Amino acid sequence: MPQNPVTVVTGGSRGIGAAISVRLAKDGHSIALGYHSDADAAEKVAAEVRATGGDGVRCVTVRMDTAEEAGVDRLFETAAAELGPVTGLVNNAGIGAPVGPLAEADVAAMRRALDVNVLGYLLCARRAIRDMKRTGSGGGIVNISSAAATLGAPGEYVHYAAAKGAVDTMTVGLSKEVAADGIRVNAVAPGVIWTEFHADPERPAKLAESIPLGRSGHPEEIAAAVTWLLSPEASYTSGTILRVAGGR
Repeated sequence: MPQNPVTVVTGGSRGIGAAISVRLAKDGHSIALGYHSDADAAEKVAAEVRATGGDGVRCVTVRMDTAEEAGVDRLFETAAAELGPVTGLVNNAGIGAPVGPLAEADVAAMRRALDVNVLGYLLCARRAIRDMKRTGSGGGIVNISSAAATLGAPGEYVHYAAAKGAVDTMTVGLSKEVAADGIRVNAVAPGVIWTEFHADPERPAKLAESIPLGRSGHPEEIAAAVTWLLSPEASYTSGTILRVAGGR
């Protein structure tokens, strides 16, 4: 009997990451869920993954920081030891703060955000590619970008938009670099989504009128796109940035 796909999801304890973990489990993926601080939330998602998944679907949780190489290594080593060879990565962990005009942004907070939003993605992708090459399994990487990469997020978080622009460039370049190894690299660029990510909890409602579809999105809608990109149905898709932003 073939082994279930094993997918690492960073920032998996809430919001989009939690929805992705559960949706992938429904499609038969075992999940290595990386989280930064909320152990209770991570375990709650893990329990839902196990309840949702079919035969053979398992889940492990690892407290770690994607901006630290040692934490990334621990996440992937735990995944391989407890679940099997890693075949997928969803780079999802991210930081939006500081919120406000760039001229007022705190340097330390911006540096931390860039470490997580850019360096963290690079470190996780680097480790995933090393593991996939070593096992010869091939696989898929999906980076969570943002519509902010092209909209710019003026007055909110220009630094975050800049980081997501870097994620888009990383996606395109890396997809070409590892294609011959049977590894596909894509990105999903969400628009405004109902999650705890926003400093203002009502931001998704306030922005609804500015979205062509007339509403903000839900984490499950992003999860559906990620799941497709990691599925055999997307076997000829690589280097793609799939915008899921309600027409924005």
